[in-house]
Amino acid sequence: QCEEAAYEERRYPAGKWACVTKGEPMYEQSISMSFMKLMRYICKENSVGCYLGMTVPVLNEIHLTKEGTELEREVVTAYYLPGEFQQNPPVPMDPEIHITERAPLRVITRVFYGMTTEETILREISLFWELLGSTDTVLRETYIVAVYENPSIPQRRNEIWFICRA
Repeated sequence: QCEEAAYEERRYPAGKWACVTKGEPMYEQSISMSFMKLMRYICKENSVGCYLGMTVPVLNEIHLTKEGTELEREVVTAYYLPGEFQQNPPVPMDPEIHITERAPLRVITRVFYGMTTEETILREISLFWELLGSTDTVLRETYIVAVYENPSIPQRRNEIWFICRA
């Protein structure tokens, strides 16, 4: 019997991302509003006036409060620019969208399915810590929720990423 690995380590190269930061009362509101802005940018509201193409995953960078019991309000939602736009990214029409060069990233990642709410994310972080045990190799305050499918899919695939220290 071959069991699915509990988690895996991955490396991502540096690259340009379109990012929106929102701090709505609920996590779901922040990511929904940010993603709608990014979709308008992807679909046409950019300096080249054309569809840029969808890439996955869409990343939601989150921070835990000092107590580690809840999420900070501010969430950064990020869309990776397709290869042909990496050198010269189209300028967003929306001033809330920023093009950011992100450094290479090493993460330990674990899959989970379903809705991404503050509650499910906190549970996934907690479960992942139980699995990993005590370690200083990853950050404790910043995490990434990677989303691979449309939010309307009930059992969509997501990942929680623990960011490895440099």
